[in-house]
Amino acid sequence: MGRITVVGLGPAGPELVTAETLAVIAAHDRRFVRTARHPSAEVVSDAVAFDHVYETEQSVLAADETIANRLIEASGDGDLLYAVPGSPLVLEPTVERLRTAGDSKPVELNIRPALSFLELAWVRLGIDPMEKCVGLIDGERFAAEAASRVGPLLVANWRRGHGLAPVESGPGDGRRVVVLQSLGLAAEAVFEVSWDDLKDSVDTDHLTSIYVPGQAGPASAELARFDELVRVLRQRCPWDRQQTHASLRRHLLSEVHETLEALDARAGHSDSEIMDEIDDLLEEELGDLLFQIVFHARLATERGAFTLAGVARRVHDKLVARHPHVFGDVEATDTESVLANWEAIKRVEKNRSSAMDGLPGSLPALLWALGVQKRAASAGLAPAADELELACTDISDALVRLRAAGNGSDGEAELGALLFSAVQVARRLSHDPEAALRAAVRSFEQRFRGMEDLARAGGLDLASVPDQQRVELWRRCGPSARVTRTGRGPVILPGTLTDARG
Repeated sequence: MGRITVVGLGPAGPELVTAETLAVIAAHDRRFVRTARHPSAEVVSDAVAFDHVYETEQSVLAADETIANRLIEASGDGDLLYAVPGSPLVLEPTVERLRTAGDSKPVELNIRPALSFLELAWVRLGIDPMEKCVGLIDGERFAAEAASRVGPLLVANWRRGHGLAPVESGPGDGRRVVVLQSLGLAAEAVFEVSWDDLKDSVDTDHLTSIYVPGQAGPASAELARFDELVRVLRQRCPWDRQQTHASLRRHLLSEVHETLEALDARAGHSDSEIMDEIDDLLEEELGDLLFQIVFHARLATERGAFTLAGVARRVHDKLVARHPHVFGDVEATDTESVLANWEAIKRVEKNRSSAMDGLPGSLPALLWALGVQKRAASAGLAPAADELELACTDISDALVRLRAAGNGSDGEAELGALLFSAVQVARRLSHDPEAALRAAVRSFEQRFRGMEDLARAGGLDLASVPDQQRVELWRRCGPSARVTRTGRGPVILPGTLTDARG
């Protein structure tokens, strides 16, 4: 059995590292430290740091898991020391993972006490945390962990330094909070700021904490307030009183499309990029969509069927059950295996006999085709390596058959086969055919509007412009299209930025 001794490096510089910690470090030749960025990491000389793991893993959760597993593997070669910032059992997920993993793996943990940042925080804030009943919250998991808290909160552990998005679920009511940074160091800063100004005025890092004197308006509180609003609207508003599940259907569909438009506005930008105007629009549209969901839940509550809490609980439990690779002992190393597990679990849950069961035929045709193909592929219909070549061959064959079939029902069938094969190509290249077609249509529409503007600027009606001049207008509106010729004159086709002009 390997032995891992865990020590804490205190909240600041070497002067706050305990004498016992220094003695334990000196007694170990094999040393590991979670991060070399901590101000007192220098006391652990000749140590292996894990900072690179946070840069290569997709999430902090995955990085913590990787670090714990590597330490356990290394302990198989003999005793080792693992040093973490602060105190080992205060907001230190890697140690928690070592503790839980140790239940099933041959490893012995020896956790030594240390000074945490909390002692400095209480002194700077001038409060007794027991008297105030302060709740300690991990900044990475603020929205979920603060949901049931009603007292003052100290939010800490901003290991990624990616800003304050997790705490932006606050009420925005102008309340003041206290920011504590670099406690115990020369750069220490303790100052008040309005909750509304947090995002723009505070640059968070792993040495930042935020003290919220009152409840920070977590998601559960806001949802409860919103659910109550919908209840009042049902009682007092004539329009809301008249609505039914059926009458709300078109509004739900409309809000879904408006949300999709807001998402399209973010196309081409990374999810981590802040775009105030577009993000404000997306937040608004998500709120409108949420209203439809809460409204339907309210109608169900009124007839005693289920509640909004039941909706949230059901999807929560379903997601846990369908992620056995996260919450269970199933292994899934890539997206394909995750999706295969998901579909297998769904078939058992729903008692489905066919991989096609449960796929709604009311989906837009492109999405329906994509769903059918994914289900068939997951069932092993075609070898993945051959699918792209087969789909391209099908497109070529379908074009030949379509020309021969003409305008009758046979032609419609061949056109359907052509479109279906195009969806296969999109799927094998990991593209969303619906999004690709929408982008092409949007590009074509914008370019056509440009043609109209150019024609009007020249005092012309686009419909009366000669063919050759129309082609020239099209070319002037951008390179992303092709112009071909038939026996009846030029035909303008949407293309891509890599197409040649003309």
